[in-house]
Amino acid sequence: MKRIVCFGDSNTFGHNPLDGSRLPRDQRWTGILSDLLGEEYEIIEEGLCGRTTVRECPESPWVSGLPYLTPCVLSHQPFDLLILMLGTNDLQVPFQAIPLTVARGAEALVHQFLSLDWPPENRPKLLLVSPIHIGDVSVNPVFGPLFGYERASNYSRELAPYYKEIADRLGCEFFDAASVACPSPVDGLHMDPSEHEKLARALAEKVQKML
Repeated sequence: MKRIVCFGDSNTFGHNPLDGSRLPRDQRWTGILSDLLGEEYEIIEEGLCGRTTVRECPESPWVSGLPYLTPCVLSHQPFDLLILMLGTNDLQVPFQAIPLTVARGAEALVHQFLSLDWPPENRPKLLLVSPIHIGDVSVNPVFGPLFGYERASNYSRELAPYYKEIADRLGCEFFDAASVACPSPVDGLHMDPSEHEKLARALAEKVQKML
């Protein structure tokens, strides 16, 4: 059986843009991916709302992905693939991050993962995914000011080339989630079930080529 760890934020968790609940398993991209790949694959969900690449938040000290990544992946070994999709929350106004610094955060996660002492016979592969674009967050009274309205939306469209360069340079695979999926117009940030399905189908094809 092939085992895949999916490490991400609220769009991996399955945040429902309509009411903030969690989408059912069969409507989350991770659950749909599991169904598409079938019984020979196990999908391990590691999505956390608000998770960043490396940025620390005093009000939520657990959201930085960097300190949690190593214990997370080591607790799930052996596995065959890590799908890493983070960066959206780094664009929140308090972090004052630009696309290059967001990408550097993603690169730090990739470096950390690749530097772990994996058994030679079972070294997991890595798929770095640049996140979906941020849409019109002005429709949400919380997300609008938190993400700086057009600022984060514009910056999110610049992430993919940086992520691809990182993947190419460090020898891992790359996928641009924004090439197949987009956020709900309800909150401008989270995918609705139809977009989760689009992402899952594209990732299923990518995973099957990798594994």
